[in-house]
Amino acid sequence: MIELRDKLRKFCAERDWDQFHSPKNLASALSVEAAELLEHFQWLSEAESKHLPPAKLAQVRDEMADVLVYLVRLADKLDVNLLEAAAEKIEKNAAKYPADKVRGSMKKYSEY
Repeated sequence: MIELRDKLRKFCAERDWDQFHSPKNLASALSVEAAELLEHFQWLSEAESKHLPPAKLAQVRDEMADVLVYLVRLADKLDVNLLEAAAEKIEKNAAKYPADKVRGSMKKYSEY
């Protein structure tokens, strides 16, 4: 993750883009890219979404990369360690959604 962050820092510095990469702008860009990712699945069935043709998968892969890039840039600007944050979130979710109570259910934690 650090290597990716550093590559992105260099890439943006070489283009003088850091001036545009405020947390607000990065969060907005992240949202746009996530929507572009979702667009590829918009009218697909569940089965179709699991078996994308190679050309479609390549497009989805690019959108996933865009999402990751903006998320890493945002984390860098806010000094958030994404791996730590994810690990902590998994712990919180484990407490909110005990496996013995929610296995096989899609209910929200407040509904069980």
